Amino acid sequence: MDISVAPKQKTAPRSLFHSDATRRLLAFGALIVLVVAFSIASENFFTFNNIKGILLATSVNGILAIGVTFVIITGGIDLSIGTVMTFSSVMAAVAITNEGLPVGVGVAVGIGTGALCGLINGVVIARMKVPPFITTLGMMYIAKGLALIISELRPIYFTDSPAFREIAMGSILGSVIPEFDIPNAVLVMFGAALLAGFVLSSTILGRYTFSMGSNEEATRLSGVSTVLWKTAVYTLGGAFAGLGGVVMASRLNSAQPALGQGYELDAIAAVVIGGTSLSGGEGSIMGTIIGAFVMSVLVNGLRIMSVPQEWQTVVTGAILVGAVYMDLIRRRAA
Repeated sequence: MDISVAPKQKTAPRSLFHSDATRRLLAFGALIVLVVAFSIASENFFTFNNIKGILLATSVNGILAIGVTFVIITGGIDLSIGTVMTFSSVMAAVAITNEGLPVGVGVAVGIGTGALCGLINGVVIARMKVPPFITTLGMMYIAKGLALIISELRPIYFTDSPAFREIAMGSILGSVIPEFDIPNAVLVMFGAALLAGFVLSSTILGRYTFSMGSNEEATRLSGVSTVLWKTAVYTLGGAFAGLGGVVMASRLNSAQPALGQGYELDAIAAVVIGGTSLSGGEGSIMGTIIGAFVMSVLVNGLRIMSVPQEWQTVVTGAILVGAVYMDLIRRRAA
């Protein structure tokens, strides 16, 4: 009996445009183009002091973006990271300035405050099934209000804690190599990126983060406690927001309770520009850091060219919409 075997159908190779490495390369290419263009447009752009300013400006946004990368990979969103950052800085200031606790304890309080806010977000989203947009929007206002109430509407200054200022504005690298006087805030950002990259690529939390973003129901049916792991993701995102609050307070040498709202949009823009899909299941920490630098270089370059603040906002919004649209096109093609 003759049994014919149908030939295996060849699977179309994945387009280079669809690979994570290529998307990171495109974001890096955009960064290089911006640097070259602004260097040509203004001789004041590519100077050491200005580059140091860009690095410092990227540090807080980069830390916030690292945390929200985990959330977005799960297919969620966190609109509260900006005000949680502010709330965390206020709590750190209260611990150090008002209560007289050591700087290390104050830093732990700031990071813990962010983690607690993230934990609440995670429980409400994963356990109570409230949509992430609504949950984190509510937390955004709660954190903003608490920061204003606890600070009594006034900035809290770290006048008696010079060591706290060194967290962001000191320079360990500069003490070794005076020519490279890079603020510690930049080293904190890169350290956070290395830690987050390891967690995302080499731990169970990282694997489940991608799995939930790709197909949460299939992940749950395979025996994974998606409630537990999604809560952990939002808690981790909140902890990075708390770290961002500590760095911001150290940079300003004060906790500014009215600051924070709007930072979440810059962080989300950095994540999307870096190649993380808003639909979930795809993303990388390296891409996020590149996206954060794209945002900082763009804003810095436009400022040097004396572009009004309102037009800088317009350009940033247009780039965010363009990045999301490119992601939609890519997913449709895939």
